[in-house]
Amino acid sequence: MCELTILMPCLNEAETLQVCIRNARRFLSENQVEGEVLIADNGSTDGSIEIAEREGARVVHIEQKGYGSALIGGTKAALGKYVIMGDSDDSYDFLHLMPFLEKLREGYELVMGNRFAGGIERDAMPWSHRYIGNPVLSFIGRLFYRSKIRDFHCGLRGYNKESILALHLHTSGMEYASEMVVKSELSGLRITEVPTTLKKDGRNRPPHLRSFRDGWRHLKFLFIYAPSWLYLYPGIALIVIGLLGSGVLVAGQFRVGDVVFGIHTLLYCMFFLIMGINILLLFEFTRIYACTSGFLPVSERTKRILQFREDRLIFGGGFLVLAGLIVSIAALMTWSGTGYADLVPEQVMRITIPGAAMLEIGVQFIFSGFFMGTLKVPRQDGTS
Repeated sequence: MCELTILMPCLNEAETLQVCIRNARRFLSENQVEGEVLIADNGSTDGSIEIAEREGARVVHIEQKGYGSALIGGTKAALGKYVIMGDSDDSYDFLHLMPFLEKLREGYELVMGNRFAGGIERDAMPWSHRYIGNPVLSFIGRLFYRSKIRDFHCGLRGYNKESILALHLHTSGMEYASEMVVKSELSGLRITEVPTTLKKDGRNRPPHLRSFRDGWRHLKFLFIYAPSWLYLYPGIALIVIGLLGSGVLVAGQFRVGDVVFGIHTLLYCMFFLIMGINILLLFEFTRIYACTSGFLPVSERTKRILQFREDRLIFGGGFLVLAGLIVSIAALMTWSGTGYADLVPEQVMRITIPGAAMLEIGVQFIFSGFFMGTLKVPRQDGTS
């Protein structure tokens, strides 16, 4: 029985692939591990495939381009119960994989390498990645997902094949590294971290990684899978600011020293309120989509959103529209009482701004209620 697959994604790595395969095979032999070396080739044209076959590695061809696509395809093709993945650029140490395998044997389902704990060779990682990119993205990952992983983007990691396949990972690019950790955390897999080293890769060409593009894709992924941080908290903050400011300024001007806050500030406070409510509605739409599509793991807490009757939102919106009309009519009557003459903005706009805001929020609630109902319609595959 094959216990371990050492998986390497490959796209034109003829310069370094041989030494990586030899080190991996040596590790299996010296530690008497029943395993294989698997190359997930992503369209190499430089002789990498021939090198891999000559060195005794198994090769699978992955047509869909991308780092994530290669690793997803390679994982599906792996024969081992466990998989240890690592780049084939000779930057990772395939001779010392026992800490990963030992943790997998203990029952951990994802074992991350930590380059910052194990050691980073000089010039092995650009300073922007070492001191800005990786620390910032790893911090965001720990904050958003309550993770203990210190190095979110280490390319050397081991995992239980069955557990990772059950996550249905799908991203095709470099953000696959984040997706694996995020979905493992959200699904409650047993995760740990072991020190590993990183040395300067042995290639003479630039790496496939593009700092800004791939960093942005990682960051965007971290936000998309954390709707509370993306929508809920900013929305609540804007609503609180809007309500507090509006509550004070509807009554009259507010002075702080020589600075006077009046109707213009009131207008912006109402704008913050409306914007915050719209962001919260996006949060609810996301939770419904998560429940109906499997986009995120579904908990009892998230299931409650499906029990919310969107009729309440529609009727509540209708009430706000009615209230906004009443306030607007009151403002119109005030104007007619002057014979439609010029009005003092500081007085009448304290009526018209809240009235317009209620109309806007009410209409938004009505149409959002209908959209929520649409999201809950069962799909043809039977899910709801």
